Order: sequence, then C-alpha cells, then structure tokens
Amino acid sequence: MPDISAPPTLGLVLAGGLARRMGGGDKTRIKIGGVTILDRVLACLSAQCVGIVINANGDPRRFADAGVPVVADSVPNYPGPLAGILAGLDWLAAQNNGVEWIVSVPGDCPFLPDDLVAKLHLARRQMGAGVPLACARSGEWRHPVIGLWPLMLREDLRRALVDEDLRKIEVWTARYGVAVADWPTEPVDPFFNVNTPEDAAQATRIALQHQGV
Repeated sequence: MPDISAPPTLGLVLAGGLARRMGGGDKTRIKIGGVTILDRVLACLSAQCVGIVINANGDPRRFADAGVPVVADSVPNYPGPLAGILAGLDWLAAQNNGVEWIVSVPGDCPFLPDDLVAKLHLARRQMGAGVPLACARSGEWRHPVIGLWPLMLREDLRRALVDEDLRKIEVWTARYGVAVADWPTEPVDPFFNVNTPEDAAQATRIALQHQGV
C-alpha cells in the first residue's frame, strides 16, 4: 500500500484570466449545480491544504466573500499562469511558516478530485528526489497548470519570467523534471474546465447526472 500522505501544502486558485470566451467577467462565479465554481474549488482545497490563496488581477475586493487572501501578479501585462504561480510562491515565502509547497488549480474546474494533493506528492516521490515538480493528467491530457510547485524554485521562476520573458509552463518545468499523476476521465473528468457558455451548460448536466461531484 503506497504512502499517500502529503507535506503541508498551500492551495493556489488561479483566477487571473480574462475569460474572453465567456464574454469577460470572473468564470469562478459561474454556478454549476447551484454552486459557484469558486465555492466548489475552495471546498475541495480546504480539505487538502493548510490554507488557500487566490491569484487575481484587478480589484481584489470582488473576492472578499471568499475569506481568503488575494494576490495579484507581480509581473505586468498578464503574462499568464506562471506569473500567478510566482505570486503565490512570493506570498508563501512572506509568511515564513515552514510550508514549502503550493498546489495550483485553475478557477474554472468545478469537479476537482479530493485526492489531488496526495496523488501529486506521491507521483513526485515515486519519480525520485531529483524531480521537484508534478502535474495532473486525465486520460491523454496533461494539465500543466494543475500541479505542485516547491518554494525553492521561486527565484528561478522569477528569473525566467522577468529576464527571459518565458511564458509557457511546460517549457519552464521541463528544465527540472515533472512527475505526472493520473486520474480516469470516467464517470467524470475531474479536470473538466469551463471556458465557454456551452462548457457551463455541459458541466451543469454533469453535476445533475452525478450527484456528489
């Protein structure tokens, strides 16, 4: 029986996207089965993480009801999820609380699994001590934004973003090695994400068909 215990890990919700395909606004506020995606994500992470932070740009007060810290990108011009991950790592470093890991998830995945953190850490450990990163995969699809990030790579990430103008997660992570944790796509893909109104309608149908997701 593998050890699936996980070290203390901070949850980071990446909500900094511009949601163009939804006509703008915060995708996290879309209701799926009567519950917003944000509330679903927060409930899932709160059971697995020692704390949660939201990465979002613009007025942070729009997330005041979530009751968790909101951190903006420190790199200008919306460079993408790596900037959000850096913002989360910077926030964690400032706490100086001994926590050395962040798990990042997008704010548009309503069906995240309740074993996300444990399985990502397990995959990383099984790859050996030289692999510092892990990401999720469901079926044939890798989800590089759903992953583990160690505090020790914070300054490396800052250099890549600021000095190299690097934007692609998989280009940066390939430098260090990435373990992959697998989940099935049936009966529900846990990483189904809502990008369009059609996705939101499909997610609502899934929630109705599979009570408890």
